Amino acid sequence: MSELTTVDPRELYHAPHLMGETVHRIEKVIEAAAALQRWDDLQKAIDFLIECQKVILQWWKDHVRGRGGSPTSREPEKLSIDAAQRQIGFDDSRLSRWRTAHKDLDTYRERVGTAARRKAELEAEPNRVSPNTGEFEWYTPAEYIAAAREVMGGIDLDPASSEAAQQTVGADHYFTAADDGLTLDWYGRVWLNPPYSQPLIGNFITKLTTEFTAGNVEQAVMVTNNCTDTAWFHSAARVVARMCFTLGRIRFANPQRPSGESPLQGQTFFYFGPRYEHFDHIFGTFGFVVAPV
Repeated sequence: MSELTTVDPRELYHAPHLMGETVHRIEKVIEAAAALQRWDDLQKAIDFLIECQKVILQWWKDHVRGRGGSPTSREPEKLSIDAAQRQIGFDDSRLSRWRTAHKDLDTYRERVGTAARRKAELEAEPNRVSPNTGEFEWYTPAEYIAAAREVMGGIDLDPASSEAAQQTVGADHYFTAADDGLTLDWYGRVWLNPPYSQPLIGNFITKLTTEFTAGNVEQAVMVTNNCTDTAWFHSAARVVARMCFTLGRIRFANPQRPSGESPLQGQTFFYFGPRYEHFDHIFGTFGFVVAPV
């Protein structure tokens, strides 16, 4: 908690550009306290997070006009939702979840603490998820790539790719295994089909959530198997605006197997960014879309 003691939550009201970074830091403190089993620090960090959320919610109420609203003579200075989201680094769906959670703060505190402890337990266990095959090169079918492109308005970067995959993805830029995308900067609109072996899948997801939280990645669509019991899945779910659980299993492509192959379980598409309504509409045709709380 020491790095938080110098921060007054009330100061965030006058520094909206620091809101996203501050909340991200607090969430990391919560994770660290749970991992180290420092329960007093965990509770203090959760309480600190709630105070910061209250300030952010008040700032939003005071400075942002409603969806579809336009400037009026009474509130010409109020921001549009899109402009406000860019300032604070959150989309309004996340703030909506905070408003709902704050109606019962005791339950919310318990839920945040339980989630942090569970994540720490999962990361302490040997990872139980192994790839369904020993092969890395399984490519997402074109219809899902097209859907991701439509949601985001384009694909600037595919950081876990190959020349063969780019025949379908067609990203403006891409990194191959030889480039080691984990060591490079990610940016813009990202499509990610990470390697499904450990520890690479966890490393790639950590990289994506870090770059997105930092504001370097503006939007991202990621596909993985729906391994809902894993630490990496929960790590991604805590950051995304939406998740789509597919109806049926995706038949991934492989150059050596033109007919493709269906995995042993279903898939989840994760959407990071402000265009979640586009994601709802487009990916809702592939399965069940949810907004994580």
